Amino acid sequence: MIIKLNIQKSFTKTAIAFITSQAIAQTTCMRNLAVLSAIVLAIASGLVFGTMQTAFALTWNWNYSGTGIEAIGTFITDNTPDDLGFYRILEITGTRNGETITGLQPVGTPIPGNEPFDIDNLISLNTQQLTGEGFGYSTSGGNYSSPLFSSVLPTPSYLEVFSAPPLTPGFKNFGKEDSELPIRFSATIITVP
Repeated sequence: MIIKLNIQKSFTKTAIAFITSQAIAQTTCMRNLAVLSAIVLAIASGLVFGTMQTAFALTWNWNYSGTGIEAIGTFITDNTPDDLGFYRILEITGTRNGETITGLQPVGTPIPGNEPFDIDNLISLNTQQLTGEGFGYSTSGGNYSSPLFSSVLPTPSYLEVFSAPPLTPGFKNFGKEDSELPIRFSATIITVP
């Protein structure tokens, strides 16, 4: 009888241990499922509402100068170049002639006052770092700038198209406050994932 009772106790302890381990495993699984669900929801929200930054972005220092022009700042780009070696600029910060840069011009649109010349916001480590479309930005003074590489000049080089109020649509409507001047441009990657 004592042997039978000890076997029953041993069996009961083993059964309880097994049931407990299964309950813990199920709880852990449910907890992992809850965490996974939260991660998926956060990623989906970021994609839908555009609040997530690129997982592996590059940070660049850039600058350019010309007669009466000094601009300097940083870019955030995606981390993968296109087939020609160009990276998409996602964010910009900096100053131009003491004015704070307030925003990056959306891809496929011209800076105000330089219609119909759309910008592409591409940068490269190649010798020619900008495309003919260039990148565009606005400043705290209500001005707009678009540095680009012009291959149609007798000596291909960098230019800055600058538009200031009053902003009259069309590149043929440049006022005395607007300009298209040669610049020296440089950009380097400062952080790599």
